[in-house]
Amino acid sequence: MTNQKTIIIDDAIPYAKAIFSHLGEVVTLPGKNIDAASIKHADALIVRSRTQVNAELLKGSSVQFVGSTVVGLDHIDQTYLKEKGITFYSAQGCNANSVAEFVISALFDLAETKEFDLTQKTLGIIGVGHVGHLVHEKATALGITCLLNDPPRQRQQTLENSQESFVDLETCLKADIITFHTPLTVSGQDATLDLLSAERLEKILPHQILINAARGGIINESAWCKTPTLANVIDCWENEPTISESLYKTAYLATPHIAGHSLEAKVAGSEMVYQALCNFWKTPQQLAWKKELPSALPELVISEPGPTQTILNSLFKKTHNSHQDDAAIRADSITEIHNKYEFYRRNFPIYREWHCHSVHVSNNENVYKLIRTLGFSLNT
Repeated sequence: MTNQKTIIIDDAIPYAKAIFSHLGEVVTLPGKNIDAASIKHADALIVRSRTQVNAELLKGSSVQFVGSTVVGLDHIDQTYLKEKGITFYSAQGCNANSVAEFVISALFDLAETKEFDLTQKTLGIIGVGHVGHLVHEKATALGITCLLNDPPRQRQQTLENSQESFVDLETCLKADIITFHTPLTVSGQDATLDLLSAERLEKILPHQILINAARGGIINESAWCKTPTLANVIDCWENEPTISESLYKTAYLATPHIAGHSLEAKVAGSEMVYQALCNFWKTPQQLAWKKELPSALPELVISEPGPTQTILNSLFKKTHNSHQDDAAIRADSITEIHNKYEFYRRNFPIYREWHCHSVHVSNNENVYKLIRTLGFSLNT
């Protein structure tokens, strides 16, 4: 492979030049600034969610490979790519663990703040794919009763004679806490646009908690902002970054679509697309870029007594405190919030997933077992 090829890459993709430079000339640009002129002579285009990849962008370009380092697909016109013979790869599942940890941490934060016992609540998980499966796995390990809703997966499980148990949407929407993990789809029998419609929101009760860490548009925002709930946790919004002021004001936790932004998730997305591009160009991978990854983290110590839920909430906050993400975009005017939203996404601080953290636990066998199950590295 010579350096004659050109790769345009969203500059929010970590280690882009270190990973891809041996494949050709790497040009990094802000995702929203990637346009038809900038990619006209490119051979490959690698984006996150801020670039709309469609005929308007690609017509007349020399791009033959498009890679997306995020899991959402609503910014990609896959039909057009297929028609034009442009190879497309999406890093599906790369941020699933990051989002699952965000949701579990939010649950413990809410339980401590609102003073309830999570093991006495039901958690409705709508969408049991990459993320929803991990949320279910972690919640179950922590003693939380889960209700699962995923019609496509349920049909597939039936064909495979699986024993996994599903409930219908109306039953799932009766759970104490409801978290959404579906893609955003606008057609077909399982379309998710407006899945939690105004009509369904009328049945939501004031003691329930709603979490959207999936995609804006799955929940009807104009009706959601008028629906009394115990709490709303909102990471995904319609019309990002110009999010709804009315809905924003209802949020217990309002974050700028960063649930999947752990370093591990971002690096996984980059690496998955890199591997796909190497395969496409039939070029051997190089691993020297991995030397640039951060070193080990300091040990975390759990020695304080107290209820298990309280201890775990404290531990989760030490790995990533989402209230800091919330505070980063808080402002008096919605215009300022919109500006902060995009700025914070582009300048998001590094945080690491649980398995990167070494924990020392003193005299608490129950906590020791739980955090081992959750993937933390344990020192005895």
